[in-house]
Order: sequence, then structure tokens, then C-alpha cells
Amino acid sequence: MRLVAALVLIPLLVGACANQGLRDIRGTSRGPDEFLVQPVKPLAQPTSYSALPPPTPGQANLTDRDALAEGIVAFGGTPQSAGGAVPASDGALVQQASRFGVTQGIRQQLAETDAAFRKGKARFTQIKIVPTDRYNQAYRGQALNADTEAQRWRRAGARTPSAPPAN
Repeated sequence: MRLVAALVLIPLLVGACANQGLRDIRGTSRGPDEFLVQPVKPLAQPTSYSALPPPTPGQANLTDRDALAEGIVAFGGTPQSAGGAVPASDGALVQQASRFGVTQGIRQQLAETDAAFRKGKARFTQIKIVPTDRYNQAYRGQALNADTEAQRWRRAGARTPSAPPAN
């Protein structure tokens, strides 16, 4: 009887020790992954075949979409401003956003702080018997409830035009 119990418990314990990281994102579907397919611009015949740029293997094609440029255009900017200096028309916005100062190396600092936070939360969460989303467990205390926040801002007198109407 002890042998049978050991044969059942040992694989469970060994399997529970697998550390998939804080965010284990795997599709549960057996079908194709639609996020692997990138839409492209429609093919168009060039006006002059001699004016085409030379092929660049491994680089972007003329039909490839530029998500960053499309996002900039969607927010009312110009694609030429991507990666360059801040245009003069956005100077007031940048000045307002940085009115309390700009912390140098903030991304690295936040990454280190977040890693320390996750490490502290993960001390006793390494053993898993069933698949669990550790990300939501670790950050549950920092998550906002949209309805509660909308009610809080409405009670304070703030307009919330993009939020669902009050019940």
C-alpha cells in the first residue's frame, strides 16, 4: 500500500514543483493562433518597376504594416514624429507631463521594484497542484474595480463621460 501511495504522490509532487513564471500564458485551444497572423497592406502594382527599392532579406517589406506609425496616426499625430524629437506643437504637453520632474532610469527602477515585489509574493506559491494564474494572485491588492472607481469619481463630482451610465 505504501508503494502505491508513493507512486501516486511522487509524480504529483514533482509536477507541482514546475515554475512556469508569474504569467503562464498558453492557449487552451487546439486551433490556429490568430495572433500569429499579421495582416498586411493590399498588394499594389508599382508605377515603375525600375523605381522599386532593392530587396532586403529579413527586413520589412513595402506591404508590411507599421503598428507604431498607425497608432500615432490614430491619436492624431504624424508618423514622421516616431522616434524623433518632440514636435513643437507637443511642447506644452511634454512640459505639463514633466512638471514634477523626470526620474532618470525609471524603467529600470520599476523593473527592479516589480521583480522584488513578485519575488516576495512567490515565496510560498511555487507548489501548484492545479494550474493557477499567479499574476492575478500577486497583483490582486493593486487592481482597481472599475465600477467602484466610477462611483467614487461621480460622488466627488467628476464627469465620467466614457464610463457606463450609473445604475
